[in-house]
Amino acid sequence: MFSFSERLRRLPPYLFVELDRLKAEALDRGMDVIDLGVGDPDLPTPPHIVEAGQKALERPENHHYPSSVGMPAFREAAAEWFEKRFGVKVDPASEVVTLIGSKEGIAHFPLAFVNPGEVVLVPTPAYPVYHIGTLFAGGETYYLPLRPENDFRPDLAAIPEEVLSRARILWINYPNNPTTAVVTREWFSQVVAFAREHGLIVAHDAAYTELYFEGYRPPSILEVPEAREVAIEFHSLSKTYCMTGWRIGFAVGCAELVKGLTTVKNNVDSGCFQAVQEAGIAALTGPQDCVEEHRRIFDERRRTMLEGLQKLGFEVYPPRATFYLWVKVPPGYTSADFCARLIREAGIVVTPGNGFGDPGEGYFRIALTVGKERLEEALSRLASLNL
Repeated sequence: MFSFSERLRRLPPYLFVELDRLKAEALDRGMDVIDLGVGDPDLPTPPHIVEAGQKALERPENHHYPSSVGMPAFREAAAEWFEKRFGVKVDPASEVVTLIGSKEGIAHFPLAFVNPGEVVLVPTPAYPVYHIGTLFAGGETYYLPLRPENDFRPDLAAIPEEVLSRARILWINYPNNPTTAVVTREWFSQVVAFAREHGLIVAHDAAYTELYFEGYRPPSILEVPEAREVAIEFHSLSKTYCMTGWRIGFAVGCAELVKGLTTVKNNVDSGCFQAVQEAGIAALTGPQDCVEEHRRIFDERRRTMLEGLQKLGFEVYPPRATFYLWVKVPPGYTSADFCARLIREAGIVVTPGNGFGDPGEGYFRIALTVGKERLEEALSRLASLNL
């Protein structure tokens, strides 16, 4: 009797919903499933953060509507953390906005700056929400392929002038999901110069800046001084502090861009629950040894899986950040066919690369979100398939 809107009919199937369906079928068959699909850390939120949230729950002042822009204390904590981490001082009143997880901010941001028919430049393969937010805003997505020969960076010089003339936003994401690629501050400088030349907004999804290895330390695009004129950066507490379910993050950058996103939020949500923001303050301002411990654990898992896969003959893009591995499927398989075989015959859930976009065909993504013993079991099952 009721038809969905055109924008909903145009949505691609959400990647992780399909993974959940395939996983459920394997479980129904009685398989012991090792889920390496969704990037949801298995490590618990550190106790001092949980305790801060519990105490905040008891305070009646936190039981009312929060501010859409976020508590001043949380924005001050985010600005303090940002300055300590990246050496960049930002104004918590005008250059920081609290988010109900960075996904919310990423999805809402195009509504502030994209008119119907205007173009958003979106990398592919990539997190699907860049395109979905564009679609909901009535914009047109122009995809920028990320290919190994270019170290999974977009070729900005290849964008047609006709597209650039209608483009409003350029999305980037480093350390990158799903490819694990990383960049330098010098590359960010080139992106900022390109954006200023063509009147573009740069929206940088920086969810994985704290998961790094082998001496690499991801920069912020805002370390480039001119970026304050054109860029906004989205940060998440989900991966850094294992707080995926708490739903809290922040965006920081150009005051005009922050104001636009805040205006959208003023009209569509009532802000992040203040008790969660207080837990977030404890995360950002409290001891950071938990973050180092998380890095150590994920690095051990990364090395275990990388070495095991290479011994089995898999070609893996060398990861220096994130908790993912970006792996080529064996010859003779599509991404979907190989991932389906892994679930069906080995009870291993991984993500087909083409689920992130067409250039991801021929790859699959592994999330290192189970313990080392389960990863070793997954390697044993892979070996038994005689691929």
